[in-house]
Amino acid sequence: MRYNPILRACAKFLIAPIMLFALYVQFHGDYGPGGGFQAGVIFAVAFILYSLIYGVHNARKVAPMWLLRLLMAAGVLLYGGVGVATMLLGGVFLDYDLLAHDPQHGQHYGILLVEAGVGLTVASVMMVLFFTFAGRKE
Repeated sequence: MRYNPILRACAKFLIAPIMLFALYVQFHGDYGPGGGFQAGVIFAVAFILYSLIYGVHNARKVAPMWLLRLLMAAGVLLYGGVGVATMLLGGVFLDYDLLAHDPQHGQHYGILLVEAGVGLTVASVMMVLFFTFAGRKE
């Protein structure tokens, strides 16, 4: 598949809109359907398409395994960090009302941060799973 010029041109055309759509789902997940999990999977699909067309080796240059492991941990820490921050502010775990003076703004900030952590974790885990299975020798 790597040497098919039609597939390469279509992939070049589709990868950026796929990533843009993932960001749309990520940042509009608190207003409607979607959120971190869906956005993470969609974002990982862009990298998977890239690696199917241009090769896993080239995709690993763009997203090396050490970076993906770091992003997995950062996503979990962001999610947990929001919960710990609300506890340090005198509330319970993930009590978003305490993140701002106005409880409605606090809810918005909390959901945005938690969904960002989920999206980061899901995208990096999906990419690690794909790279791990794609790199196996039969």
